Amino acid sequence: MPSEFTGKHVTVAGLGVSGVPAAKVLHGLGAHVTVVNDGDDERARTQAAELEALGVTVRLGDGDTLPEGTELIVTAPGWKPTKPLFTAAGQAGVPVWGDVELAWRLRGPDAAPWLAVTGTNGKTTTVQMLASILKAAGLRTAAVGNIGVSLLDAVTGDTEYDVLAVELSSYQLHWAPSLRAHSAAVLNLAPDHLDWHGSMEAYAADKGRIYEGNRVACVYNVDATDKPSTEDLVRAADVEEGCRAIGFTLGTPGPSQLGVVEGLLVDRAFVEDRQKNAQELAEVSDVNPPAPHNIANALAAAGLARAFGVSAAAVRDGLRAFTPDAHRIAHVADMDGVAYVDDSKATNTHATEASLAAYESIVWIAGGLAKGATFDELVAGAAKRLRGAVLIGADRALIREALARHAPEVPVVDLDRTDTGAMLQAVQEARRLARPGDTVLLAPACASMDMFTNYNQRGDAFAQAVRELGA
Repeated sequence: MPSEFTGKHVTVAGLGVSGVPAAKVLHGLGAHVTVVNDGDDERARTQAAELEALGVTVRLGDGDTLPEGTELIVTAPGWKPTKPLFTAAGQAGVPVWGDVELAWRLRGPDAAPWLAVTGTNGKTTTVQMLASILKAAGLRTAAVGNIGVSLLDAVTGDTEYDVLAVELSSYQLHWAPSLRAHSAAVLNLAPDHLDWHGSMEAYAADKGRIYEGNRVACVYNVDATDKPSTEDLVRAADVEEGCRAIGFTLGTPGPSQLGVVEGLLVDRAFVEDRQKNAQELAEVSDVNPPAPHNIANALAAAGLARAFGVSAAAVRDGLRAFTPDAHRIAHVADMDGVAYVDDSKATNTHATEASLAAYESIVWIAGGLAKGATFDELVAGAAKRLRGAVLIGADRALIREALARHAPEVPVVDLDRTDTGAMLQAVQEARRLARPGDTVLLAPACASMDMFTNYNQRGDAFAQAVRELGA
């Protein structure tokens, strides 16, 4: 049976994890597919050969020129809206979709609804928690989107799902104009990717797209103080009649909220007579790890699951079964009464602020590529918790200067080296500064690429250094 793409000239912008599957799916639907890619390296040539063997046209080394006859562009999410390719498309009246938009439009009439999550930090953990809860409820599900299973594979494959837990980045949401989730959550908002979006307002607006057309619940962070807040995004969204605003808070919840009471996660949103009643969902100790920001993630996941009709028992069982990915506030070891914790995934100041808030007395290992970030607010807020600081990486001077301004009494070790061996020295210096009861915390507040391939390798280097000291 012919599809709407049969005979259509579609340009796929970018190879890689989204472009190659998109090209294959569109080719399979009968489209005339041309892939354009900025790079022309060995990996790109290998991917190009694979696609060309199927009959797909691939143009390497020129991602800016619009191929003649293009009727639709499907872009990799990371391609900036300011690229000449998209300017030419706008002038020619050619629509631009992301792979998420393509997946949404390819869903069948009985397709699984989407429970969608975005936010500056915590997306992956929250979506994994949500998938664990849904599985505990006996539902066929998967964590998809910016994580795990490809969305295109999920909607075009043979596996049948009851519901999908979908992680979406601001890039993906920018290119997904018709997405309409069953329910969605924005976990938090802090300045990030502003070079791509152009402004905080544009970044927040793209995050807020996740609420558009929601059917059952818009889950937002009651405790967020940034402007615009996640609640502001809910207020601005055009949702279906009857869709509810559901807040989550680390404090005592009001009606239509989930929160924490005396060590319990409780629901005052999806209960009868929510003015008077609350439903216990789980204990704080069921959340792994029970750091404040991770409890917030658990409440957001629970809110989405409850919006889908999941029982309180399944929320508890799903949270108990959940194990976080590596390098996310992961306890590595205890030595001489000092805990060593790897939060290498804390690559920006917002994530690091949450990580520092989880411990009372900290020797902080930080630094790397700042990506334009400033550190005064972060350091001022954490100063009372800092026993000491060990700084590594290319932009460590920015953190050192913030410490001098806002925490001058905190001893600082500045390691003037950016080789990967610096991590062992950093851990040695942190051990020297630490006292029993302290936590040596790797929460860099920076990207890792000045010294490491990625944050995973940086976290592995920290853990290896801790093990060497222990041995």
